[in-house]
Parts: sequence; C-alpha cells; structure tokens
Amino acid sequence: MSGVEVFRRLHRVRLPGDPLVLPGPWDAASARVFVDAGFPALATPSAGVAASLGYEDGATPADEMFAAVARIARAVDVPVSADVEGGYGLAPKELVERLLEAGAVGCNLEDSNGGVLKDPRQHADWLAEVRAVAADGLFVNARVDTFLHGDGSPERAIERAALYVAAGADCVYPISAPTAVLPLLRSGIQGPLNVFARPDGEGPSPTELGELGATRITFGPGLQRWAARALQGMAAELKRGEPQETVNRPRR
Repeated sequence: MSGVEVFRRLHRVRLPGDPLVLPGPWDAASARVFVDAGFPALATPSAGVAASLGYEDGATPADEMFAAVARIARAVDVPVSADVEGGYGLAPKELVERLLEAGAVGCNLEDSNGGVLKDPRQHADWLAEVRAVAADGLFVNARVDTFLHGDGSPERAIERAALYVAAGADCVYPISAPTAVLPLLRSGIQGPLNVFARPDGEGPSPTELGELGATRITFGPGLQRWAARALQGMAAELKRGEPQETVNRPRR
C-alpha cells in the first residue's frame, strides 16, 4: 500500500471522539519525535516551518519550503502532508510534481491570498486542475478561510466547501471556525473535516473536537511555538546561572 493510500485510509470511518491527530513537525528532528511517540502520520505547518527557517509566516520562498518538506519526509517512515499555503503561484502540474518529488502524500491549499478571499469558483477550478494532474497521488486538504479573512458566516463556509469537494478535494479545513459552529459545519460538509486545536490545553481537546464533528486535528504552528517557549525558559535558566542540577547538561 502506498503512502497516500495509507493516509486516505487513516481518514476513513473515524468514530466520534476519535479523530485523526496529525502533529505538525517543523524539521526532521521534531518529525522523528512525533513518530517515535506513535503518531501514524504528520502534517507540516507552513508558519512553523517558516519560523524554523527564519522567515515570517507567508514569506518562505517556495524552494526552501519544498526542501524543508523533503527533509521531513526523508526522516520518517509515515505519511507526511505538506502545508504549501496558496501554491506559491505555481501551475498545478509543477505544484503536484514538486510535492511528489519532496515525498509528500498530501497538501493544504488556502483559498485566500494576502488576507483576501479568492473567488470560490475560480479557486475550485484551480483545485480541479490540481486533482486532474495528481489523480489519486495526493490527498488534497482545501482550506476555507471564511472565518479567518471573511465574514465568519458558516453558510458561506459550507458553500465554499461544497465547491471544493466537487472539484476533488479530499478534506475541507474551515480554519478558525468557532467551536460552536462545528456541528453545523459537520452536517453541511461532505467528507472529512479538518479542525484546528491548540496543543497547550487551552480550548477543546482533540477528543472533544472529534465529538463535535472533526475527522482530523491539526495544530498549525502551535507545536513549534510551544517548543520555542519551552526553549526560551531553558535559555533564561542558563542565562541566570541556575544550579547545575536544574539544567540538562550533555555528558562528556
């Protein structure tokens, strides 16, 4: 069974309260940590990868993003989906080729540009081209940015989702959707539903989000930022000259 077939199977027939949880690695080392913990697949976050490469969110050059995804995919033996933002202006054929060359089995594709929502029908046509080129070779997660950059209307989100599913999207991701509207989105959207969760215990747990209708859970850059805050604390201790036993020092 290929990596994309394994990835698709992980999304099928999820029970309420048992969503697919996809940690977001930002480099090869973090990817190995998540796989060693037992997660069956991963989904890279564009903002987390950007931070690891020294860029602001949305400013990573395409070549560097694909190279980072390739390093992550090579480092683990589980399926890796890649957040490639809006596709970096690449034609569908080149976008699909570069994702497959990097070893990705899936991708996130946004329906906004520079904080402005794209025309949903034009975006659906573009997604249909991506699907036609990729055939069954990529799992396409279509991000719906209505709650992030639009009027926050669940009805508009459902309308966009319907167009994207009809265009061949495997999953829909209404990013930043309020928890209260998840049951409505679940009832109105066909197929898997991706929901964002916070890894720091603030907000509903993955299990609770699954009970509200989430098929799969991602964390955006949350895990990378959580790790960065932990590292800040370690750095502060080192700077203060904390007692030796409170700092994990490498053995010689």
